[in-house]
Amino acid sequence: MANDVNGPTVSENPTEYPLGVSRPPLGMADLPEPEEVFKVRRLGPRQIIQFVIGPSLIALGISIGSGEWLLGPSAVGEFGFVGVGWVITISALLQTFYNVECSRYVMATGEVPIVGFGRVPPGWKLWVPFSLIAFYFAFIFGGWAAGAGQGLFALITGRLHEEDEIEWVRLLAIGLLLVVFAITALARKVSRALELANWVMLSVLLGVLVVICLALVPWSLWWEGVRGLVTPAAPPPGITATQLGGLAGFTALASGLNWYAMNHYRDKGYGMGYRVGYLSGLRGEKTEIRSVGVTFPDTAVNRSRWKRWYKLLMIDLWLVFFGGAMIGMLLPTILMSHVVQTSGQTPTTANVPTFTAEHLGAQYGVGMFYLMLVVGVLVLFSTQLGIFEALVRNFTDSMHAVSPRLRRRIEGDPRRFYYPYMLVLIVVIGAALHLALPTELVQISANMSNFGALMFPFVLIYLNSRLPRPARPRPWHYVILVLNVGFFGFFFVNFAYEFIVGEALVQF
Repeated sequence: MANDVNGPTVSENPTEYPLGVSRPPLGMADLPEPEEVFKVRRLGPRQIIQFVIGPSLIALGISIGSGEWLLGPSAVGEFGFVGVGWVITISALLQTFYNVECSRYVMATGEVPIVGFGRVPPGWKLWVPFSLIAFYFAFIFGGWAAGAGQGLFALITGRLHEEDEIEWVRLLAIGLLLVVFAITALARKVSRALELANWVMLSVLLGVLVVICLALVPWSLWWEGVRGLVTPAAPPPGITATQLGGLAGFTALASGLNWYAMNHYRDKGYGMGYRVGYLSGLRGEKTEIRSVGVTFPDTAVNRSRWKRWYKLLMIDLWLVFFGGAMIGMLLPTILMSHVVQTSGQTPTTANVPTFTAEHLGAQYGVGMFYLMLVVGVLVLFSTQLGIFEALVRNFTDSMHAVSPRLRRRIEGDPRRFYYPYMLVLIVVIGAALHLALPTELVQISANMSNFGALMFPFVLIYLNSRLPRPARPRPWHYVILVLNVGFFGFFFVNFAYEFIVGEALVQF
């Protein structure tokens, strides 16, 4: 078996496929048929909705609680749509392309991204710890749990919290993290439990937002919101690149760190993920996850099957994730704009999580106050659900892959590490909640996500260019990945300068 400039070539009957450095060669097996994976006779529209769509819902649940509920409405409430909306659209487009490339690797090898990164020179001893540090530094602060805690406090007491009651908000946030533990522990299959939870939460909150926006928001604001999303314009005066960077970073997930949510394509059984295994819950049967991925030989059968899997991936990411993210951004932002106009006030970093509920409640009664609080808690909890589980999952997956000693200790059952580590992480995040206000924590996380865009697109270019030929991207896909570096990297540089110097490098 030899290597060429375009990636490994394989013998007529290969048993392994070398890819990159410092990790064992991938195993070889045929791609499964989608019907085999999802246990159906045929895949029509109903079966796709029922069985195939899923990983994008988890990613969408994360997305809607950060950029869509906090940073987008905050920016639009203060500066308006024009000059802000185009950043949302460009970010969503670039990130969805980036998600495709992350998922391509998972689907072609069954390895989750953080494990695959260990194949990039100089090897896993650099890339696995570095990827974990970048991911954890962006998401360990628990800003979404803190924001959900604000809304939950108001639901319980019927009023917003006072400054001296912030500790109660943090305790409620920690309680919500324990709810995440319960959801995963009671599951038979963790990814499926997250999918179902997000089906329920997203259906409720988007349904409520559609009804409220149709009933309350004038059509002129609907048009202004749509026009802002598609009209290139200079950023509004007074906004900084750091503020725009937070919006860009958390529109449609987490810019350069989106890879952390793509593990679910393995657990869902997309492509070669079906050959590798999945993480089961405590109620499920013990399932082993292979420490090394599996890819497929370049045959006519596998080429045909790859095309089918790729089409299913496009449906999941472009129709559900991209479409949902754009709708999820439009509805809260036009509602926030309406509230700003009718109340004569603008949101602050301190009150964004409850701003809409407070002012709509003042205008339309206590029922509206509680309804919007429920929506806000569901939005932010869905995000913290996905992020918190991903913090545990990515650490578990990476340690399981690179540490034979850990695999011996847990006797092939990743749950024996996953759940104890989740409890440890609850304690760590509980301490991190005390560092700043919820929206400030989310802004830090968003700009640190932009940091990941400086290098991870290049890592994906290295990996995906070496996949079996049917799975490799087309040349223009590499161009899109480089555009991710330029777009999100610009915002991170501004954030880093402002963080170090104390003033904005670029202000419009």
